[in-house]
Amino acid sequence: MRTTVGIIGAGPAGLLLARLLHNAGIGSVVLESRDRAYVEQRQRAGILEQGTVDVLRAAGAGERMDREGLRHDGIELRFARERHRVDFPALTGGSSVTVYAQTEVCKDLIALQLKEGGPLLFDAEALAVEDADSEHPRVRFRHEGREDVLECDYVVGCDGFWGVARKAVPAGLSRVFERTYPFGWLGVLADVPPSHDELVYARHDRGFALLSMRSPTVSRLYLQVPEGTDAGSWRDEDIWDELDRRLETDDDWRLERGPVTAKSVTPMRSFVHEPMRHGRLFLAGDAAHIVPPTGAKGLNLAVGDVVTFARALVHLRATGSAERLDAYSETCLRRVWQAERFSYDMTTLLHRAPDAPPFEDRIQLARLRRIAASRAAETDLAEAYTGFPFE
Repeated sequence: MRTTVGIIGAGPAGLLLARLLHNAGIGSVVLESRDRAYVEQRQRAGILEQGTVDVLRAAGAGERMDREGLRHDGIELRFARERHRVDFPALTGGSSVTVYAQTEVCKDLIALQLKEGGPLLFDAEALAVEDADSEHPRVRFRHEGREDVLECDYVVGCDGFWGVARKAVPAGLSRVFERTYPFGWLGVLADVPPSHDELVYARHDRGFALLSMRSPTVSRLYLQVPEGTDAGSWRDEDIWDELDRRLETDDDWRLERGPVTAKSVTPMRSFVHEPMRHGRLFLAGDAAHIVPPTGAKGLNLAVGDVVTFARALVHLRATGSAERLDAYSETCLRRVWQAERFSYDMTTLLHRAPDAPPFEDRIQLARLRRIAASRAAETDLAEAYTGFPFE
């Protein structure tokens, strides 16, 4: 099998890249180790930055998002029983975010790829990327019980943190930067309308809480819990009681309760691999970087990576210049590190470390009050939350 761009992974990054390349007349093959049902059901991010929304629309993948997605023009910060709304359009010149689950993005892009695009192979496990530093890299993979080889001009690894793509970068060329946090998020899905029409980020002495949603009838809620917590150790009633405590205010706001349909615990870590390119192998999304979910940056960073790659390849085709492809890693990493910085800031602003001294508590409150009182500080948060430029 031969193609121009071999794409490993059919998450939103790999699928969007295939769509962008198709629209530019560039061939690709997507290899996905899981089956279609798994890809369309795995719960991940749900906040799309303004730039991500714009790219999906331009790619012809925005129809259902525009119909069913929930545009949010702000978030609410809660601390010391106080409430402060951050107005995104007023602070950014009109930018907003959209609540539209990753599962839905994948469904839309899969449907388009199967209808109009190049091959999308499910249950196709990538085993190795070979000859990455040559002009013709190869992806060895297993599909339908036999091994095969995908010959490419370029390989883009969108196969996540545990995938094979990053392993093809020689250890002597790799630099890894990471931080592990001593807490995680207990996340629940509940069949109950959201108790607020925008996301609520709450800092509390008992730990962080987040009120989010997947739709007008389904709430997505999170609690900071100790690292290694078993989601099954929390009873539904205890989860609602703890959310009540951490989201409490001095006005008449109330948390609506409903049946919990799913529970999971997400570990918190920051990770960056440099470089994001080796020869004709390009890393994108979680294959190259991970952010704690506090800043809602993971999916959006992956979109930025594949947009940068697609634009660079189109530029090469149009001009004969590989300048943008050669700058891929540097270009992406500028945005990645800004997102890492913002995600770190949001995490340390809102979470209470297990051994935090009272001094740290006061610093958190001072930072939050600064955001609430200063348009400059508030604007910095709003600009970062709604998204950094792709290039």
